[in-house]
Amino acid sequence: MRVLVTGGAGFIGSHVVEALAERGHEGVVFDVRDDPGDDVRDPEAVGRALAGVDAVCHQAATVGLGNGVVDAARYVSHNDLGTAVLVSAMAEAGVRHLVLAGSMVVYGEGRYACPRHGVVRPGPRAVADLAAGRFEPMCPTCGEELAPGLVGEDAPIDPRNVYATTKLAQEHLAAAWARSTGGSAVSLRYHNVYGPRMPRDTPYAGVASFFRSALARGEAPRVTEDGRQRRDFVHVRDVAAANVAALEAQAAPGVVAAYNTGSGEPRTVGQMARALADACGGPEPVITGEYRLGDVRHITADSSRLGAALGWKPEVAFEDGIREFARAGLREG
Repeated sequence: MRVLVTGGAGFIGSHVVEALAERGHEGVVFDVRDDPGDDVRDPEAVGRALAGVDAVCHQAATVGLGNGVVDAARYVSHNDLGTAVLVSAMAEAGVRHLVLAGSMVVYGEGRYACPRHGVVRPGPRAVADLAAGRFEPMCPTCGEELAPGLVGEDAPIDPRNVYATTKLAQEHLAAAWARSTGGSAVSLRYHNVYGPRMPRDTPYAGVASFFRSALARGEAPRVTEDGRQRRDFVHVRDVAAANVAALEAQAAPGVVAAYNTGSGEPRTVGQMARALADACGGPEPVITGEYRLGDVRHITADSSRLGAALGWKPEVAFEDGIREFARAGLREG
């Protein structure tokens, strides 16, 4: 299979290209890092790249929370216009298989249960609560503390920042393409991906990258809130393997199949920072109490559907992945 990998020179994309080669496929890299003309928003460039291609693995995107709504146009341009140009060109070229780098951010807050009212949906976090150090969402009915749980793919969709909104729009564009062309599309809703080749601490980097960059400078990782916010940290090679499994399976035509892609082992951000500091032999993390309004408190995945449908399972243990990440270099941008 010949697969066009948009963003194929990037953090996740480069691992996808390697995973494809290991399975006997050819990954065709399309990335502005390698060639400034390889812009997914350029219809002519995308059209040329699709020649002779059997499927597309769409990893190119601007990621992270960024700077609130100030850079909304940048996100929409790269993520949504880029995806629109891509699926339009795929329709014209007759390429009928797409795997999309989705994100768990489309859910907004995670799954919560109240001891009195069962599963509930907390509202947006209030500035007054965050400023006062009240980070945990409360039951919207009785005000009791909630217990976080795993989020399934059928959970309500509630994007709470610009990046999340663009990732959901990408799924809708893929769905429109699939219905129109009879193509098969899969959205892999990544959780917190980490591992070798992560970008350094730009405004768009993941939390693991920020911690690793600080430790490389001999500084303590700075952990927001109280460090108890729960995430699912999944190794980049496991994510790459999920992409290859989705490409090989070729989902049912006319719809987008969405799958959570996580390790299935929730950990707190503070635990990640401490594990990385220990592996690097660096200073202990600092809990800052600071917050980002567009962030969510707890979001962890139930990835069992992906395993059942595609036979995928994460292979890299957290402890092993962290030790490797502690030794790996970080890339610029």
